[in-house]
Amino acid sequence: MHGGKSTGPPAGSQNALKHGIYAGGYSKEEESMKGRILVVEDEVDILDMVSYNLEKAGYQVQIAVDGEAALTQIREELPDLIVLDLMLPGMDGLEVCRLLKQDKGTRDVPILMLTARADEVDRIVGLELGADDYVVKPFSPRELVLRIHAILRRLKNGKKPDPKERMMRFGSLVIDVDAHRATVDDNPLKLTATEFSLLVTLAERRGRVQSREDLLNSVWDYEYAGYGRTADTHIRRLREKLGPASELIETVRGVGYRFKGD
Repeated sequence: MHGGKSTGPPAGSQNALKHGIYAGGYSKEEESMKGRILVVEDEVDILDMVSYNLEKAGYQVQIAVDGEAALTQIREELPDLIVLDLMLPGMDGLEVCRLLKQDKGTRDVPILMLTARADEVDRIVGLELGADDYVVKPFSPRELVLRIHAILRRLKNGKKPDPKERMMRFGSLVIDVDAHRATVDDNPLKLTATEFSLLVTLAERRGRVQSREDLLNSVWDYEYAGYGRTADTHIRRLREKLGPASELIETVRGVGYRFKGD
């Protein structure tokens, strides 16, 4: 563990870059407290800063400086979460995300994207490929850590609805909260942790309009601050996966969304 009052990045990161893995000096017990994060970033300063702040928060950190190295590490040992920069040498972050989400062995690993691109469409493409969240550079290290913590908490704990609503059925759609499973016409839906949490939240609050602010606070665990398109993108992806049951999610123009199931 980092000692003294040092607030800078950990020493020896250049050596860590050569080996592709950063060992943070935590005991094995401490490293396993919150999970293992793979940070894929080619800018050394950002990589050091992110690694330092994640380790300080109790996470075990591994690193990769390009897409191919990241894919190799992920397939050898799955991390609990991937922090993925979009602008990487060679294979970019969007292609890495696409390949991971197409592979049965890696598609359930949550991804938080880092992007310096100003165009919102670039961030939306990342979410449509299956990323759970994104952070725009320059960013606050504290915000990044909070976002990661929120994603992992959703994945670990899921939603905790009323005990009477562990199993919900709306026509062809069946939501089994305990099994973290949803089906349409008995066909399992391939939902990310965020999408499942969003579906359960809407179903629990059926008949009531949920604003984007409400959904961001409940599902993403952070305050609304111009991230309305995040909710819109996940709703669109969720509807696509629901297929014939997509009509259960109604858009209330200018307000938000409403689940129409009885």
